[in-house]
Amino acid sequence: MVFGIVYNEPVTGSYAFSQSSADVLDQVKAVEEALVTLGHEAVRIPFTRDLARFTGSIREKRIEAVFNLCETVDEDPTLAGHPAAVLEVAGIVFTGSPSHAITTTTDKVTAKRLLRAVGLSTPDYMIYPGSGHFNVSCLRFPVIIKPRFEDASIGIDQESVCTSETELKGAVGDFFARFGTLLIEEYIEGREFNVSLFGYSDLAVLPPAEIDFSRLPGHLHRIVGYRAKWDTTSIEYEATPRVFPKNLPAGLAGELAAVARQCAHLFGLRDYGRVDVRVDDRGRVYVLEVNANPCLTPDAGFASACGEADMPYAAVVDGLVQFVCSRMDTNDTASCPAGQG
Repeated sequence: MVFGIVYNEPVTGSYAFSQSSADVLDQVKAVEEALVTLGHEAVRIPFTRDLARFTGSIREKRIEAVFNLCETVDEDPTLAGHPAAVLEVAGIVFTGSPSHAITTTTDKVTAKRLLRAVGLSTPDYMIYPGSGHFNVSCLRFPVIIKPRFEDASIGIDQESVCTSETELKGAVGDFFARFGTLLIEEYIEGREFNVSLFGYSDLAVLPPAEIDFSRLPGHLHRIVGYRAKWDTTSIEYEATPRVFPKNLPAGLAGELAAVARQCAHLFGLRDYGRVDVRVDDRGRVYVLEVNANPCLTPDAGFASACGEADMPYAAVVDGLVQFVCSRMDTNDTASCPAGQG
C-alpha cells in the first residue's frame, strides 16, 4: 500500500523554537521506517500553502492513504487543521483526527470554552487581546501566560508564571508582541498527568504518565515549559522526567480515564490523542490541554504510553494503518493487508 507521509516543512536554520519545529522530521523518519518494515511504500510529501504542488504530488505518487503529521502550515499554528481539511475535501483517508478536532484543540480559548460548556473542570482564565487595560480581579495568583494558538510548549517557560498583578502587567506586552492573543490562566499547584488514548472507532485509555517534579529546584515553578521539553542542557529538562506510577489510587486512575474519554468524545478525537491534566491537593482534576494528534516520535509521551501498554512502535504504526484501512472502501480489502509487525 502506498502511504503519503504529509508533514509541515520546517524553516531551515536556527531560530526561536526551531527545535520543536524540526521535530516533525524525526516523526517522519520514524513513521517511514516503520511503514517500510511493515511492507508498505512510504512517500514524503510536504504540505505548504502551494496547494497545487501538494495535490499534484498526491496524484503523481498515486497515494492511497496519508499519515498526517502536519502541526502547522508554513509555521502558522492557526492553520494546523487545514491539511486535514484539504485531505477531507479531496476524499483521501488519513491517520489521526479530523480537521475540526485539530482546529478546536489548537485554539486554547475555544478548547476551554467547550470544556466549561460540558462541565469539565479547567483552570479559570481570561483572554488578553492586546489591550493595555485589563481587569484580573477574577483570577487568583499565581497565573501562567500561554499563547492562544502555539503548541509544543512554545512561549511557555518559567517567566510565563506571574505571582502578582504588577508582574503580570509588566510581562503581557512582550508576550503579546511575540505571540498575539494570550490566554492568562490560573496556575494549579499539584501533580501533572498525560493521559494518552489509542483506537478506532473507540479510543482506549493507555496507562497515565506523570511528570516527576521532585528533582526540580525549589525556586522553579512546577511546569513543563519549552526548556523542559526541548533544551537537553537545561535543569528543567533533566529534572522533569516522565514516569508511569504503578500504585495510583483506583479512584484517581478511574477519574483520569473518565476525563480523558470525555475530552476525546467532546472534541471528536480519532485514532490517537493525549489529554494533559493537573490534580490539586484536594484531588480535583483540571484539564490543561487536549492534543488531537500528539507527537509520534518513538521517545515522545504517546509512544511511551503505548510501550507501557506492551505495544512496540511498529505495532502502533500498524494499528494506525489498520484504522485507516477500516475507513477505506471495504470492496478493496486487498489494499489493506494485515500488518507484519
